Amino acid sequence: MPRSQVAVLGECVADAFVSGSPSQARPGSPSQAGPGSTSPGELALRVLPGGSPANTAVALSRLGTSARFLGRISHDSFGALFRAHLGASGVDLTGSVTAEEPSTLAVATLDESGQAVYTFYAEGSADWQWTAAELTAERLGDVSCLHTGSLALVRAPGAEPVEELLAEAAARATVSIDPNVRAGFVDPAVYRERMTRWCALADIVKLSDDDLEQIHPGEPFERICDAWHTAGARLIVITRGSRGATVSLDGERATVPAPPTDVVDTVGAGDSFTAGLLHRLHTSGRLGGRLDDLDLDQARDAAAFASRVAALTCSVAGANPPWARDLAGEASQPTR
Repeated sequence: MPRSQVAVLGECVADAFVSGSPSQARPGSPSQAGPGSTSPGELALRVLPGGSPANTAVALSRLGTSARFLGRISHDSFGALFRAHLGASGVDLTGSVTAEEPSTLAVATLDESGQAVYTFYAEGSADWQWTAAELTAERLGDVSCLHTGSLALVRAPGAEPVEELLAEAAARATVSIDPNVRAGFVDPAVYRERMTRWCALADIVKLSDDDLEQIHPGEPFERICDAWHTAGARLIVITRGSRGATVSLDGERATVPAPPTDVVDTVGAGDSFTAGLLHRLHTSGRLGGRLDDLDLDQARDAAAFASRVAALTCSVAGANPPWARDLAGEASQPTR
């Protein structure tokens, strides 16, 4: 049986979708609240709980893996929304901090393919204010894996304590990273400069092909993967949307197809993929060390399962990952 929990460290973000605007809303998307919902000169926003690490923790817990979320959650109204959302999915919040700073807000616009483009309001917000005194091994607890990524890895002043905890956790747990590049908010050069250092800390690196292009534009992914393997990451998984995912384990590579999906939007799909990958590895007893006994077939199986989880997330509006029961009955309509 897999031991303990999977911990997820990072931000909660209030995702605000434009509501009731014919030029921005699409049928079935969280941005549509129906005609006539605003008056001329008004813009209504529908706020949903989000944030890449928080989404991953929710998806893990819904799939059946005990997830412990380490976040700095504001005492404001958005923070109350985050706690209710995470708690309703069974996420353990005992490792989180109640913060005085405000929550991070992101205003999202969906394009015709369902991809979200975000404008962040994040200066001085709670998520990035970790101190070494707060982010301790005691707060982490007894976990088999520590996953982190997104803005928590790059936003000062908290990024340095996050990296320090990753280094400490690596002695007793698998470390997983998803850079989740936000090029409109953080210069991609920051990710490019730090990726080698992160790969030295991580056993698993998951990212999208768009992330890869932002970090290393125009470079062959095989060359980049091999460099990151040399730095220390054993398993690298690159998601490619409708083209599936590529798995690279110590330089051995395989491709996993994407399940056919009627896409409503892609919000939270990458985070659900990460959760599906870690859940599959956790339930098969692979997490807890350096993935020494993992082979390419097992890694491909985990990525195939993760693709199913991501596909179900794409089939509904917003970052609403599936529950285990949805995976058991994929032939029927999800019951979320």
